[in-house]
Order: sequence, then structure tokens, then C-alpha cells
Amino acid sequence: MLELVNIVPFSPLALLFAFLLDLIAGDPERFPHPVRWMGRLITAAEGRIRKAMPATERGERLGGVLLWVAVVGAVYGVTLGVLYLSYKLSPTLTLVISVYLVWTCLSVKSLGDEAMGVAGALGQGIEEGRERLKRIVGRDTSGLKEEEVLRATVETVAENSSDGVIAPLFFLALGGPALMMAYKAVNTLDSMVGYKNGSYAHFGWFSARADDAANFIPARLTGALIVSASFILGYNWMKSAAILLRDGRKHPSPNSGVPEAAMAGALGLQLGGAASYGGVVSAKPLIGDLLCRFDGAMVASSVKVMRTAAVLMAGAVFFARTAFVFFL
Repeated sequence: MLELVNIVPFSPLALLFAFLLDLIAGDPERFPHPVRWMGRLITAAEGRIRKAMPATERGERLGGVLLWVAVVGAVYGVTLGVLYLSYKLSPTLTLVISVYLVWTCLSVKSLGDEAMGVAGALGQGIEEGRERLKRIVGRDTSGLKEEEVLRATVETVAENSSDGVIAPLFFLALGGPALMMAYKAVNTLDSMVGYKNGSYAHFGWFSARADDAANFIPARLTGALIVSASFILGYNWMKSAAILLRDGRKHPSPNSGVPEAAMAGALGLQLGGAASYGGVVSAKPLIGDLLCRFDGAMVASSVKVMRTAAVLMAGAVFFARTAFVFFL
């Protein structure tokens, strides 16, 4: 039993190797990825649960809860089991598996590359920029102007700084690779079923609420890290902090507005506003003050802030874990 407990905390070397691997390689296409496996599990489990539950509001809500418990429980349990078995065989094997798991949960390089890809595509033409933007946003892109494409890109970098970087590291610090993978399952469930309309209005409500709860602390931590990164990079960190406090709660999402507000203040941009999703226009509050115009350089600046915040978080987790191992 003690062995099982001992493998829940992660080795600081696993984080170091995984973080460097993410910065260098990102997410290679066609590479085996746990999130894809989670997606297949969610699809299969959803089909079975929908068949078993009555097609009523209560039945769908209960089915959504069962789906969440089954998927998150399975991901956490399987990950912990794999780590335990590998530990019984060889601590080195556990380290290798931990590096792989942590690497696949981080999105520092891929997020930056995708954002810069949109800016580069815009240099070829507005249609190219709109098409490239589709890869990283869920909104309609066909009628967007150049400024709107750039705004959506900066918003995505800010929001995904939390979901794709800081939050995974936060849960890694709390419970090792197993809890980190469980968080990715929560996040993937929200992406696949956490909608407020259509067939998921009732079935996906629990996944959406659970994702909001899981990201509550990481989103606010991300906001603080963006302010800190802005200070290090020489951006307007005081404005970043001020806009974070002023506009961080304006967004319809309880979490998305926090990193967006911090980023908007740091770069002197105004984010938010109207956006179309599936032909339905959603009017979101404006976040930040428009002090600078949108251009490709602003996308590059947002990526720098995101990467610096990631290094700060990874460094904090690494040294905290190293100190824990050293003193205990």
C-alpha cells in the first residue's frame, strides 16, 4: 500500500524532461496521445449510457453524471494502475511513463505555433487567416475581419494558457500524473459534451459545471502569472493587474475572463465583443482598453507572455517538488 502512495507524487525530473520535450517537440501528429483515447472512451460510453437511460431531462442529467464519473474514474484508475505496475517493475520505467504522460498534457509549443500560424496565414490573405483560425477556435470565422481574426487568436492564447498549460501543472503538483490525467479527462468531457444547447443541454450540464469548478483556481493563478510574466517581459504589468481586477469577472464563463483580462491589460488591447457560434451571435462584454492596434506583433507578444507564465509555473512546481523530496 505504501508503494501505491509513493508513486502518486511525481519525480521533479519527470516534469523537467516533459516540459523541455514539450517546448522542443510539441504535439507531433500521429503520435499516440491519451486525449484521443479519452475521446474514444467518451464516445463509446456516451452511446451506452444514452441507450440505458430514459430520454427525459432527469434521465439525461443523471446519464451525464454517470458518464463523468465513469470516464474520470477510469482515467484516474488506469493511470494510477499503470504507474503502480511500472513501479513494481522498475522506478526508471515509472519515470519514463511519467514523462510521457506529463508531456502529452502540456500545450506550450503547440499553442504558440498555432497562434503564430494564424498570424502568418493572415500575411497571405484574409481567407487564409480565417481558415487557419478554424483550427483553434469554435466560433464562426467566415465573415471575420483581420482585426477580429487577430483578436480571436489573442483570446485563445490567453484562455488556453490556463486550460492547456497552467491547470495541468497545477493538478500535477497536487496529485502527480494520475490527477493531471484526470483533469485532462474533465477538460475533454467539457469539450465534447459540455454544451448548453441541442442534445447536450441536459446530458452535458454536469461536465460543464465540473470543468468550471476544476478550472476556478488555475484560471486565477494564470491571471496572476500573466501579470508576473508581463513584469518580466517589460509589458504593462500594472495595467494587466488593474484590468484583471476590473474586467476579470465580465466574461460569461466564470474562468475565461480572468486570463483574458490580464492579457488585454498587459498588451493594451480590447478583447471580447460579439462572436458567432453556429450562426448564433453571442454578444460578450468588452474586456480591456484599446490602447494599441491589433497586428501580428500582438499575437507574438501574447505567445511570449504565455510561454513566460508557463516557465514560471513549471519552475515553481519543480522547485517545490524538489524541496519536498529533499526534506522528506
